[in-house]
Amino acid sequence: MSPELEGHGGDHAAAVARAHGVETMFTLSGAHVFPLYDAAVKGEARMRLVDVRHEQTAVFAAEATGKLERHPGFAVLTAGPGVTNGVSAVTQAHFAGSPLVVLGGRAPNMRWGTGSLQELDQPPLFRTITKLAETAGTVAEVPSTVDAAFAAARSSHRGPAFVDVPMDELFGRVTAPRIDAPQLIRLEPDTDALGEIALLLADAQRPLLILGTDVWADRAEEAALRFVDETGVPVITNGMGRGVVPGGHPLLVTKARRTAVGSCDLVIVVGTPLDFRLGYGRFGGRDGAPEARVVHVADSPGQVSAHALLAASAAGDLTACLDGILAALPRRPDTDTWRRQLQDEATSAAANDALMLGADSDPIHPARIYGELLPRLTDDAVVIGDGGDFVSFAGKFVEPRRPGSWLDPGPYGCLGAGLGAAIAARIARPASQVVLLLGDGAAGMSLMDIDTAVRHRLPMVIVVGNNSAWGLEKGPMQLLYGYDVAADLAPGTRYDQVA
Repeated sequence: MSPELEGHGGDHAAAVARAHGVETMFTLSGAHVFPLYDAAVKGEARMRLVDVRHEQTAVFAAEATGKLERHPGFAVLTAGPGVTNGVSAVTQAHFAGSPLVVLGGRAPNMRWGTGSLQELDQPPLFRTITKLAETAGTVAEVPSTVDAAFAAARSSHRGPAFVDVPMDELFGRVTAPRIDAPQLIRLEPDTDALGEIALLLADAQRPLLILGTDVWADRAEEAALRFVDETGVPVITNGMGRGVVPGGHPLLVTKARRTAVGSCDLVIVVGTPLDFRLGYGRFGGRDGAPEARVVHVADSPGQVSAHALLAASAAGDLTACLDGILAALPRRPDTDTWRRQLQDEATSAAANDALMLGADSDPIHPARIYGELLPRLTDDAVVIGDGGDFVSFAGKFVEPRRPGSWLDPGPYGCLGAGLGAAIAARIARPASQVVLLLGDGAAGMSLMDIDTAVRHRLPMVIVVGNNSAWGLEKGPMQLLYGYDVAADLAPGTRYDQVA
């Protein structure tokens, strides 16, 4: 193969994407980006082309691909409203740390400033929510700019990147060097910091480990499970950390979460921010207990909490961090009493859950739906939550048995991601069950993309929790004001008939 590639801008962008592991392009048709389609179906760097019904679905699908496959997903959006329709999905990727590259069309250089169709300077819209947002101003700049976007998206801490290309330059042709396959750079943690954490752990009486999305994203799931098994420390998980310690593992104490986070004396948080989901980094203090010492371990220095009071911290490759703490541990902490307390509470909670999962009430309690679903899930099922009230029950009852098998809106809380995520999951995991759990509110934001799943023959199971309301808003508004408005949906909508 020649060390150089001759082609239009789409050929060069597609070749770079392929070098970075991309096999699927998600898009909605637009003339500004036709060369990308030509490259996908007839070029040297061919890839699967999946066209959707709303640009947000294309980006949500690409973002989910990044989460599942752990290399950047790829979405191509036409200029103007095509690009702006993807902003919320890019923002979700920013908050979730998902590797993602969005390539946008752009009004032509030769007409810039004259009011051509959909003329908009787009990168400034993305600069606060991406690792890179640039215009490849000429066709010759396409390979290097797109490569820089992919390199930024896949490096720790991962996230989205955006590039747009003027229409006349994307259709233009050039001969340029091929981009080599990327070399993954691992950040080495400070060994003294790991040793300090190990000493804290050895002296703890009620330690707790919390594993988050970046444990999966950083390919540290084996090291995390090894750490749990060898230290005997109880663990809870969130985000795509779910499944790293499989459901049913004796040290997984999610069902005793309140006691675990409220009574621990040391918490080691790995691969997730100390945000609202984790009490902004404050643990312990329950029933007069002192506040816990907090350790934060992140995949890059910029992710270490700047607002929480930390007893210690470390940053770098998470496998190296976890194995390094384990290697420096002078003795295994004595957690027997603490572990039994949490296990007993978790067992009791599971018994109470069983009553809810089998509840025979009218109208149907949401838990009963999960009571029917859980026995039907295989170990490798990919479960996707998109919604508020209904999906909160999924977080309570679904405990994945394998890593990389749970997708939810993440800390940004953006609804409408579900259909795109399910489309991506079916492509990434062709032999697995794909189950999408939709609130009826969230369903209204993306249900038309069932058409995409049908056209591209991407089977999935969709369960809609139909409570005819914006459930997370209705109750609090009634509590605050004694009434609610703008919280009701049409009762009894037949989403099966809509589909």
